[in-house]
Amino acid sequence: MPREPLGLPFDPIDRAGELWETNFGPAAAMRVATSVMRAQQLLLARYDEILKPHDLTFARYEALVLLHFSRTGELPLSVIGQRLMVHPTSVTNIVDRLVAQGFVERRPNPRDGRGVLARLTTAGRRTVKRATDDLMADDFGLAMYDEAELKELFAQLRALRVAAGDFAQPR
Repeated sequence: MPREPLGLPFDPIDRAGELWETNFGPAAAMRVATSVMRAQQLLLARYDEILKPHDLTFARYEALVLLHFSRTGELPLSVIGQRLMVHPTSVTNIVDRLVAQGFVERRPNPRDGRGVLARLTTAGRRTVKRATDDLMADDFGLAMYDEAELKELFAQLRALRVAAGDFAQPR
């Protein structure tokens, strides 16, 4: 069920930018930051809507995809946290929920006596495939952009992630 558009008679972020300029100064960065935050809200709501029939949130979906992409279908919880860029407590909660759903199994890490591996189950593999098909059919909510625009958006946001130190910029 699609979300109802707000249908405002003006762009509230642009209006805030005008007021910002009057009261504080240049507003370009504020407009972009606020737009990114609103875009995140819109996209997460859309993904939750698409993933709901699969009984997944986007965070759990990302974990399933990560396990699906791994060579053996399993990863240490610490690696999952690093790759998803989330706190260890969040990883534990995500994996606990996936285990309860039968999409993932936990097992001791044979290389590390204290560590735990999360392993994708057959049910998890089927679910991630169906959920991915649904997200791709919706173009991840980004159908309003063509391929060149998507590449440019990725490049622009990648620069922000590099500046934040998420990863080393290749030379």
